Amino acid sequence: MVRVTSPTGIEAWLVTRYSDVREVLGDPDRFSNRSGQVGHVLANTPPDAPVPAGWFARMDGAEHLRFRRLLGPELSVKRMERLRPAVQLLVDERIDALAETAPPVDLYQGFAVPLTSSIIAELLGVPAADRPVFQKAAATLFDRNSDVEETEAAMAPLFSYVGSLVEQRRHKPGDDLISRLITRGTGGEQPFSDTELAVSAAGLLIAGFDTTASMISYGMLALLHHSDQLALLRADPSLIPGAVEELVRYLGVGTGLMREATRDTEIAGQRIAAGDFVIAAAQAANHDVQHLPDADRLDVTRASSQHIGFGYGPHQCVGQQLARVELKVVLETLQRRIPTLRLAVPFEQIEFKTDAAVTGPAALPVAWDSVLPAGR
Repeated sequence: MVRVTSPTGIEAWLVTRYSDVREVLGDPDRFSNRSGQVGHVLANTPPDAPVPAGWFARMDGAEHLRFRRLLGPELSVKRMERLRPAVQLLVDERIDALAETAPPVDLYQGFAVPLTSSIIAELLGVPAADRPVFQKAAATLFDRNSDVEETEAAMAPLFSYVGSLVEQRRHKPGDDLISRLITRGTGGEQPFSDTELAVSAAGLLIAGFDTTASMISYGMLALLHHSDQLALLRADPSLIPGAVEELVRYLGVGTGLMREATRDTEIAGQRIAAGDFVIAAAQAANHDVQHLPDADRLDVTRASSQHIGFGYGPHQCVGQQLARVELKVVLETLQRRIPTLRLAVPFEQIEFKTDAAVTGPAALPVAWDSVLPAGR
């Protein structure tokens, strides 16, 4: 337990051990999420800002559970597996686009970002022409250099756009997540308002594409750098589901999750006062050698390590099953269709994002000899 000053000036306790991070994230009664998860790195999300209706990521207890019960069934393992054929089609389309481009290509901006934005748009029924609205909002929100006014200016068009989608789908529902949320949200003792539905859907849009896009590029960088691990996946694709879990554990794309102590308490013998901020460093916890003795080694054959790369407790990532499907399909398809995929620059020249809450390579230049057809 150490006291730190964050980039935004917030003083907090930094928690890094696996057991301690799980304790913080698993006990919302003692450590509230209302202050927001990233106020320590993003000045545009101050912990004392009002919580918008529908912004369930900053809610606790029954208020938060109300939204999780609405969203959970629509983002379940079963529902996301049904989306796999659509994900496969979109992955193949993006690889076909790579095949028409002369390498080197930035796998992050040229493949991962358009892919994941297409997938989340497909899930929510957002037309391709309208995707720049949520891409701009997400880029502004997760940029450490954006202030509150800039963020509000970028988010307003998104909320307005998704609000119009909710209104349209109420009158003419389709086979998309927003339509199903409307249907599910009309029942119960406390029906969901259009504003709550719109803000919830907007939150999924902005949170659902760059986190996964960064994980795709970060994961591919790790595999291309650890060629022995990539060779294992090429020789035995059945290892891919476990490899996805290992990559999320080994890397992660976050900068810690902030919480606020609701009362005087302690962690690992350290006294924490009510109102103190705590940063739960999940990425550090996943490298805790007391939990996993060889935690600093990437091993795609590793059995389940009970990682917390998607968080832990009631606030763990609501879209984690979608991310898993995306990562599995991408890993399988890239190694099958582009077996000669390689870094186009030395590993030491890869630059990493430093001005965003989502970490990973700022660009991932790659090259290849040929791209095989989708049917091969």
